[in-house]
Amino acid sequence: MTHRRILEAMSGLLLGMFVAVLSSTIVSNALPHIIADLGGGESSYTWVVTASLLAMTASTPLWGKLADLVSKKVLVQTALVIFVLGSAAAGLSQSSGMLIACRVVQGIGMGGITAMAQVILASLIAPRDRGRYNGYLGTVFAVATVGGPLLGGVITDSALGWRWCFYVGAPIAVVAIVVLERTLKLPVVKREVKLDVTGALLIASSVSLLLIWVTLAGDTYAWMSWQTAAMVGGALVLGALFVLTEARAKMPIMPLKLFRNRTIALAGLASLCVGVAMFSATVFLSQYFQLARGASPTRAGLMTIPMIAGLVIASTTSGQFISRTGRWKPWLVTGAALLTGGLGLLSTMRYDTPYWHVAAFMALVGLGVGMMMQNLVLSTQNQVAPEDLGSASSLVVFFRSLGGAIGVTALGAVLANRVGHYTETGLAELGPEARKFPGAGGHHTESIPHLDALPGPLRTVIESAYGHGIADVYRFAAPLALIAFVLVLCIREVALRRDPVAAPAAEAAAPREPELAGVRATPHRKPGHARLTGHAHGHHRDEG
Repeated sequence: MTHRRILEAMSGLLLGMFVAVLSSTIVSNALPHIIADLGGGESSYTWVVTASLLAMTASTPLWGKLADLVSKKVLVQTALVIFVLGSAAAGLSQSSGMLIACRVVQGIGMGGITAMAQVILASLIAPRDRGRYNGYLGTVFAVATVGGPLLGGVITDSALGWRWCFYVGAPIAVVAIVVLERTLKLPVVKREVKLDVTGALLIASSVSLLLIWVTLAGDTYAWMSWQTAAMVGGALVLGALFVLTEARAKMPIMPLKLFRNRTIALAGLASLCVGVAMFSATVFLSQYFQLARGASPTRAGLMTIPMIAGLVIASTTSGQFISRTGRWKPWLVTGAALLTGGLGLLSTMRYDTPYWHVAAFMALVGLGVGMMMQNLVLSTQNQVAPEDLGSASSLVVFFRSLGGAIGVTALGAVLANRVGHYTETGLAELGPEARKFPGAGGHHTESIPHLDALPGPLRTVIESAYGHGIADVYRFAAPLALIAFVLVLCIREVALRRDPVAAPAAEAAAPREPELAGVRATPHRKPGHARLTGHAHGHHRDEG
């Protein structure tokens, strides 16, 4: 395919990716208004965020496996339809319970859109040329991730009201469906379809139980309690049953053979850490600018632009260089180092830190995520045969989403605890009268302060508490980025293939001239077998 045809085919995917990511971030600045209007409490506040991430994480492996069995084009269009229905229903919600249920439906559609975007791109483009196009996906992801809170703040502050935070994505998704129908041309291949329903239910149940535990622990019950033991133990048992089921399944939803590949296993674990860093950076920076620096929702979104710029620059630049050279590991290592440094520096900020310092720290985080996010998927896709492309791609996305869901929830609990501690300390210094402030208990989501209504000394205490508390969140996130740095150091670089459907080369150190990798692998196959398992085999086994 020519560059123009590839861009035409990608246009619908990019629209779908944009709306899926946007829907998960656009509500962050609007949540206080939403929960107040619907009469919800602290648990509702948490679950509106967690419900979509949970459904997205649990459904990703299922979408990935379906991509290896049936039409990818139909799957991504189905995911968009599910997303539109969930979004429309969420905007009509009359209670927090209804909104949470609609967010689950949205999450299922989001999981399909994000997983299928990676799979379809891999079906169209060879690994060697995929870097530049992954840069486009990274750019869309960056704009939607950080631009979502900005757009949500503008909509909430306008006459439209918070319900349009859900409606705004539906028309874009409908346009994406139409564009995909017109531009994406993939041959439909009929295969035997035997979906691993038991495996899908087990992995979804295990992940869901784990995320529910992280959401409720420290609030509804103590971290060290019988509820914790029961839920963590249940998640581990379900996980063990999933492994046993996958070992025996004819068409497993997550083939265990993938984990025997060193690159795939390490890339999956690194993606888990990147997910924590990526989602925590966007979620908690929005709170920092509003509650520690007194910015409006709209201004808070604008203040995160340095992180968007870093992510966009890193995604596009690394993609171009990878396509030219075939080398991807240096970008992963550099990205992990920048991410670790950026999060470490964010852990030093306070409510009165000069903005240009914070902007520089955010730019480092954006550069790190931009170099790692799509390239971890690329390194995995380069290791698998065409028939496992969907499962392998969704594996990395699954771990990234899982890290984000667990990270946001666990670090949110850390934030609540630290803000309560610093508020108590500051109020004690002001004297007994200051303790009448309702936020002294530390439950920041039940009593989010209106800074403009506070007297000067009290406002300084609250801003200082949020500034220091959010910095502590990044102090916990930075070691996870360091773990990702160690993991990518251990990955062996394998030169990117020039054929999107050819069998992968054996995992080894990259040769000096990446173009020769495919030539070196060829003599290991008989000539007749090479013709059967190369281009021709790929067209019969995959839609690419």
